[in-house]
Amino acid sequence: MRAYRRFLIHPLTALGIAALVSACAATAPNYNDIVAAPDRSEADRLNDQRRRPVELYGFTGVRPGMKVLDMGAGGGYSTELLARAVAPGGIVYSQTPPDLFPGARKAYQARAQSPAMKNAVRLERPFDDPLPPGVTGFDLITFFFFYHDTVHLGVDRTRMNRQLFEALKPGGILILADHSARPGDGASVTKSLHRIEESVVRRELEAAGFQFVSEGSFLRNPADTRDTPVTKNQVPNDEFVLKYRKPQ
Repeated sequence: MRAYRRFLIHPLTALGIAALVSACAATAPNYNDIVAAPDRSEADRLNDQRRRPVELYGFTGVRPGMKVLDMGAGGGYSTELLARAVAPGGIVYSQTPPDLFPGARKAYQARAQSPAMKNAVRLERPFDDPLPPGVTGFDLITFFFFYHDTVHLGVDRTRMNRQLFEALKPGGILILADHSARPGDGASVTKSLHRIEESVVRRELEAAGFQFVSEGSFLRNPADTRDTPVTKNQVPNDEFVLKYRKPQ
């Protein structure tokens, strides 16, 4: 009888696991459809040409129902794409420092009128204290093309990275993308060139407890000499994309 029960239980367990895997796979959004949504602005579509959002947001693994923190969100380009991807049932907290970049605040206020932003929450808070008390348990944190600015803005990056680490669920993911500096430049060109050496970022994140998972090569450009300000470069900027995890 005991052997017979095992014979019955195992197929049922296998079916349950298969159903669970299928359900999880079904929740993954179609990033091409999100980027191609007809109600996105022309300005955002222009930005797409250098951001490669299908690859970037696919790399994050963002999906419906997630709780996401978008660091250095500025005018909300990335926040809106994330908000579309986590719907229905998810939420995106959009962090930017108070009184920094008034133009970005105005752009965000206009963007916030879109129905696509109904599940986005604006946080005007410092980088090294990005969340209100009690707001935690994030599945995903994104930090796109702004980490370098925290250097010349005098942010306590050790505190900031620890705050991000604590905000993630165990197993949660941090994705960081930024403009690459030359080996040896370190953090010395963050204001002049708006670049940072990748090794600096890796070292600082790992010191906070993050575990490296993988990197994306889709924004790399070997033709970039990395000695020109990113806003004046004549070729696409070389950019690194890093995926880190908070250990279980």
